[in-house]
Formats: sequence, C-alpha cells, structure tokens
Amino acid sequence: MENPPSRRGFLALAAATGAVASLPAFTATAAPQRPLGAPTATTSARDRLWWQAPADEHSMIEQGLPVGNGRLGALAGNDPGRELLLITDATMWTGGLNDTLDSDGQFPYGREDFGSLTLLARLTVDLPEHDLGAVSGYRRTLDLAQGVVTTSYVRAGVTYQRQLFASRPDDAVVLHFTQNGGGRYTGTLTLEGTHGEKASSATSFAGSFPNGLRYGAAVTAQGSGGTVRVDGTRVTFSGCRDLTVVVSGGTDYAPDASTHYRNPSLDPEALARTKVRAAARHSADTLLHTHVADHQALYGRFDIQLGASSAHQRALDTWERIRARAQDGTPDPELEAAYLQFGRYLMISGSRGSLPLGLQGLWLDGNDPDWMGDYHTDINIQMNYWMADRVGLSPCFDALTDYCVAQLPSWTDLTSRLFNDSRNRYRNSSGKNAGWTVAISTNPYGGGGWWWHPAGNAWLCNSLWEHYEFTASRAHLKKIYPLLKGACEFWEARLLTHTLPGTSKEVLIADSDWSPEQGPLDAKGITYAQELVWALFGNYRTAAAELGRDPGYARTIGALRERLYLPAVSPKTGWLEEWMSPDNLGETTHRHLSPLVGLFPGDRIRPDGSTPADTVAGATALLTARGMESFGWANAWRALCWARLKNPGKAYQLIVNNLRPSTDGSNGTAPNLFDIYQVEQGRGIFQIDANFGTPAAVVEMLLYSRPGHLELLPALPDAWAASGSLSGAGARGGFVVDLHWRDGKPTEVRIRSVGGTMTSVGYAGMSRTVRLKPGGSVTLKDLAR
Repeated sequence: MENPPSRRGFLALAAATGAVASLPAFTATAAPQRPLGAPTATTSARDRLWWQAPADEHSMIEQGLPVGNGRLGALAGNDPGRELLLITDATMWTGGLNDTLDSDGQFPYGREDFGSLTLLARLTVDLPEHDLGAVSGYRRTLDLAQGVVTTSYVRAGVTYQRQLFASRPDDAVVLHFTQNGGGRYTGTLTLEGTHGEKASSATSFAGSFPNGLRYGAAVTAQGSGGTVRVDGTRVTFSGCRDLTVVVSGGTDYAPDASTHYRNPSLDPEALARTKVRAAARHSADTLLHTHVADHQALYGRFDIQLGASSAHQRALDTWERIRARAQDGTPDPELEAAYLQFGRYLMISGSRGSLPLGLQGLWLDGNDPDWMGDYHTDINIQMNYWMADRVGLSPCFDALTDYCVAQLPSWTDLTSRLFNDSRNRYRNSSGKNAGWTVAISTNPYGGGGWWWHPAGNAWLCNSLWEHYEFTASRAHLKKIYPLLKGACEFWEARLLTHTLPGTSKEVLIADSDWSPEQGPLDAKGITYAQELVWALFGNYRTAAAELGRDPGYARTIGALRERLYLPAVSPKTGWLEEWMSPDNLGETTHRHLSPLVGLFPGDRIRPDGSTPADTVAGATALLTARGMESFGWANAWRALCWARLKNPGKAYQLIVNNLRPSTDGSNGTAPNLFDIYQVEQGRGIFQIDANFGTPAAVVEMLLYSRPGHLELLPALPDAWAASGSLSGAGARGGFVVDLHWRDGKPTEVRIRSVGGTMTSVGYAGMSRTVRLKPGGSVTLKDLAR
C-alpha cells in the first residue's frame, strides 16, 4: 500500500501530533516566490484543460473544477472577485448500521437511517476590486499532470494569478494568490460549515451528526506586504502582494467495525488546526513542489497518444472543443486522450488512503446528492475501479480493498441476523445461511440500503480478484482471501438443485433474485448470478491453491462450480437469456448489461473459438438489442463489451456518445468534463462512474488481457489508426505493456513482468509466447509480419 512518510492519513497524524488549542495570530510574512506562472515541471499542452469563463456558483457541479488529495476534495469556482471552494471529506457521512429492516424485509434507504455523503465546508475568498466585469484576459486551467488549477486575468494593467491544489503529503487544500507588478490583494476570507454549525472562531469550526460522527475544519492565511487579521467571523487582508490560504478538515471516522467505525480519541477540529499550522510553516513554493512531486509519481506511470488533433481544435477551449466534436463529427484524438487522462486525474485525486469513490467521488455541490452519493454494488462501484489497474493506478485500488476488508465483519453480521428474515423475498428458501452478502447500496458503517443484493458479494470479490491478476500481489491476495471464502460459503448455502425441463440433468441455480434493475423480483437462476458465482468459485479455487489454504474446501467449491447452470440462447429472441426463460421479461434497451457479465468484466464468453459460437452470437445479439444510446456508465459498459467482441466501430461510437455536450441536464459531458446522468427532463446529475468506465473502454480497445494471453489492438478504430502509443498499461497475468502502432498495426511492444512469467502475445490471428522472470522485460517488433 502507498504510504508517503509525510502524510499517513488524517487519523494517524492525530496520534502523532496531538491537539493544538488555537492557531497562532495571523501575520504578514514574506516567503520566497517562484516567478509568476513558472512551471514546476514540464507539462504537455495535451495534459492541460482550459476555459475562458469561471463557474457559475449555481452550476458548480457542471462547471466547478475538482481538486483532491484522495481524502479531501473541493470544487472551485475560480471567479476573479469571489473564489468559492465546496469542500468534501470522504468520510463525511450521516447514517449508520441501518439494521432494522422495513416491512418487506429490505433495508430503509434515507439520509438519516442509511445515510448520505455530505459537504464538510464552504470556503470563500472575496476580492471586491476584482469583479469579473473589471478584468480582461480571463483564463482558468486544469493541469492534469501536475494536479493544479490555475486562474489568471488582467486588472488595471497587472496580471493576477491564483493556484489551487490539494496536497496529499500536507493533507490540505492550498490557494496561492500572486501578481506580476504593483498589484495588491484586499478582501475577506470566510470558512463555514454546511450543517448549521456555530463556528469556534473565524478560523475553525466543529460539529457532529446525530449518528455521533464528529467533524471539524480549520483555515489559516498569510500574505506579504500587507496585513492579515481576524475580524469577527471572518479573516480580512489588505494590501498584500501575495496571499496563501491553507484549509484542512476531517472527521473521527475509523475503518474499524469493533469501534463502530469511530476513533473516540480524535478531535477533528484540533487536528485540522494542527494540519494547517504545519503546512503554513512552508512557503507556497515548497507546498506546491511537494504536491506536484507526489501527484506526478502516480500520473507519470502511464501515457497515451491516439494521434494528432488539428491546430484549429487545439485553439479551442475545452468546452468549445467538446461542442465542436459533437457538431462537426470530426475526430479529436487529443481530446479523447485527455478525457482518459481526466479520469486518471480524478482517480488520483479521489482514491488514496481513505474510503473508495462512490457515485460522485469527492465532489458535491450540496448535502443531498442523488442516491446519497453511496456505493452501488450492482455496477457502479465496480466500474469506478475497472480503470485503475489498466492505466497505471494500481495503488488507487487499495481504497476499495481496504473498504471491503473493514466492512466484512458488519456485512457478515447483518447477513447472519437478517438475510433469512421471513419477509425478505430473496432469503434462502432452504433455510441455510452462511458467509456474507450485501445490499444494492452500502455505506461506510457496515450498513446496507435499498434491497438485498445476493450476487453483490460475488461481483465485489471478482473485482478484488482481478486486481490480483493485474498486480500478482500475494499481500493483496492474503488480504482478500476471507472475503472470497465467505462469499463462497454464502453461495454454498444458497444454491438450489434444479432438474432441467425435459431431461434428467440436475444443475445448481441461484435462489430467487432480481436481475439488476428490471424484470421479475423472484426469478431463480438469473444469468447475472450464475455468471458471477461461476467466476467467484473459479477465482476462489485458484486463490486457495496459490496460498496453500483450505484444499478440501477448494475441492468442494470446484465440484459445485462444475454443476452450475450456465445460460442458454433463447430460441425465440436469439439472445443470451437473462432469465431461465426464452422470453424477454424486461426492457429490451435496459441500461444494465447484467446478463453479459460473462463477456465483460468476465471472460467466460470469448470470440476466440474457445466459447461455443451460438453463445457468442447470442451475447452479440443481446448487446445489439440493448442499443447504443443510454446513460454514460451504460454506454461505457457497452463500449467495453463491443471491444471484447472486437468491434471498433461500435466501441468508438459509444465513447463519442459519452463525449457529447450535456445541455439542460441531458446525458453527456459537462463543461468541466464530469459525466451527467439525466434523471428527468431538464435535470441531470453528476455520476462519476462513466468518467472511469469510458477510459477503461479506451484501453480495452487497444489491449486485451487475461492470465496467459495478451492481444494487441483488438478493437482499434479508424480515428486512432494512423499512429499512436500506450505506455504503462496494466495487463492481467502480472505484466505492464508499452505499445506503439502505425497504420493500424503494432510496430513495437515492450512487456514487463510485475510477477507474471508466461504469456502469449497475439495480433490478427498470430501469436508469440513470452517467458519472463519477475521484473524482466522483452521487446517485440514487427508483430504484423
């Protein structure tokens, strides 16, 4: 796990430093400054996004620019006269264990019982003399490679600039204001809670929720050439040549079921004061360089080039570019690569050392996110992490692993006490019960929300297992082994023996369930569950062998796997059946691809001759029927499936569909590149999964992998065929791949082992076998000959 020595997490520093009663008095101090606008490291223009207008405060979720350090996130408005930061902590959750079922045996799903992610704080810096109407040359930039938002403009002949970043080493959000001449900064700074808290002072506040979670935040500011002082409930500054603002905060959440997910010895407000005071001892230049070095250590592990865009396209700002791509239909390969890199930026910013990314990640514009900003286990949290290993961000996956490990005691307890409740339509009809499962929605307190989701345990485990396939980390495998075994125990108790009609063959099928999120509520043997459990049993058997554990139980699970029913193709529709019925019992174009989990993310259905042709044809027919128009995450899943079927045209079109500009809440991409999900006519919400699923699809089109086999350019579209490259791409089997291509054919591939020892490498029906020692590498050229 990634653990930089200078920042071991909000909770760890509490024990190391203790509490500080109050911040020292604000003073104006001089600090060494870098020349205005000087870069901290070389950044390509293709790694920078830019806009010609600030965000509207009423449209922050579509226009605000995100920063984050993996735990703290902020949306920034970047208005010259009023900088607004909406700050979130990943653990800022209401709710609790939620272990009293509703009358139907399902979980309550509200903001108080189940809970919701909420905002931590609101920070504003008001500069009355810098009203937008009084400035010219406005520009704001998000540097993806450095993790820095920069705003610049000219007022009265002076160029002003501010830089914003969220530092993981210093565990704080930093705003640094500079100018290049005789300009000065005069204004006010206000830090407020968002839940009606009474501030302890102008520089900090504390609060608590009815669930007992305590939280707090603090800010400090220093400037040169002027004065900075506390004035009632705000901080004022006057005549400053430059100004540095540092804010931090958090909660007393602890990932430990035995303490009810709390650290009772932690004082969040005092710790926040300690953090901002510690950061303020350094110059803004030092804080920036420390942050950029930390950010680039992850960002620099991967690169992608999909071809060159035109000079005209490059001259457009990011929002103009998104609209132009949709209007004229001309491919913009650098924009498409930047969209992938934006997804990587969000992953680095949102998934390090704390809770995993939920439906909105770390970025909110209020305290009432749709679906509570929770962890949906029937596609969304899994999709959030499909990208990580593929794009050089394996350390960011740890947040999901650690979350599942921390929740396991509570999930096991709830399953034992509540799953077989007589009111639960999904209970095990055999009366048996073992292991653990989850609800469709989960929170950070071990609680479930909405309906039970029996197959959710298998899908979570398969995601955790896939991370092992990418990294070959035995430490990770040991950590997740109890999760895999507990899920197998649940399914061993749940499976039913069924005799196939018209035969004497007995198979094992899943008990009553719901194919997410459509069709009958009590169907047995749904394809979704059968595929996930088939994969789970295989993964567990391999894990037990790798670790030398439980050989007898592994044999038992292997025997159960051999008896599992696997879906048939409907003689009526020609589709792979979603239910054990030849009829379509749901919506033809439904958003979910639940019956296709064996195609992606699974590998059971493969168009390489190893899968019966009628099964591949049935899966293709079902995918075709689902259509090409849906929500962003659904389009991303479709693109991944078409990539698996080696159809570059359809996969690419779905990526283009997701890049369409969102207008009036329609599905598509917002000005700040967040994916927008239309919940009703005229209203769209931010849902982050497409921002990760779409990049995963891009990589899957260029490199397919499973243990023992790599395939190069399986679904390369014409728009990227002229020339391109991929470096640092993770491959299952324990490899990292650098790939170059020209004229639609691979010209060179370098394969490095991170634990893998043997794989075949294929392209266009040709194959070579590569054998490596862990840590070794090999370069292959002229693969197309």
